Amino acid sequence: MKSLELLVEKIILSSRWILVAFYLGLVAALAVYAVSFAAKFWKVAMNVFTLDENGMILAMLGLIDAALVASLIVMVMISGYENFVSRFDETEADVSFLGKLDSGSLKIKVASSIVAISSIHLLQIFLNAAKYTDGQLMWYTIIHLAFVVSAVMLGWLEKIMASVKADKSDLKI
Repeated sequence: MKSLELLVEKIILSSRWILVAFYLGLVAALAVYAVSFAAKFWKVAMNVFTLDENGMILAMLGLIDAALVASLIVMVMISGYENFVSRFDETEADVSFLGKLDSGSLKIKVASSIVAISSIHLLQIFLNAAKYTDGQLMWYTIIHLAFVVSAVMLGWLEKIMASVKADKSDLKI
């Protein structure tokens, strides 16, 4: 019976390598998104003298938004691989620029990125407010505020969990 248990545990632990397919898919998605970014940039560059100030601001916000989305993809790929599949070989890859991202801090960074992306979208909407009804503007704002509240709640919960961990480690001493 013990050998069956060990086999099941080995299969479950080995199944984490299936996640590699998802991370490689994100690499491909990032490459496709880079092509999309290049096309957006080219369009802005070709229209630099014809865009008014509002149009240029909207175009720049679109590029910033794309950079934030790409950064989010990279952060999820690297930290997800490190947390759930395998550690990077320190001699081969230096991922110290990400800091230590456990699953809790990854959630907070992802939520913060989503709030930043949502903020840019909301700013783009407000710069084009004439194209939207008051009801649409209200719902876009409510949805953005839901993202903000979610990010704050995740941060608050992470802080509580960190203090609980600290309290438990103080009891062990």
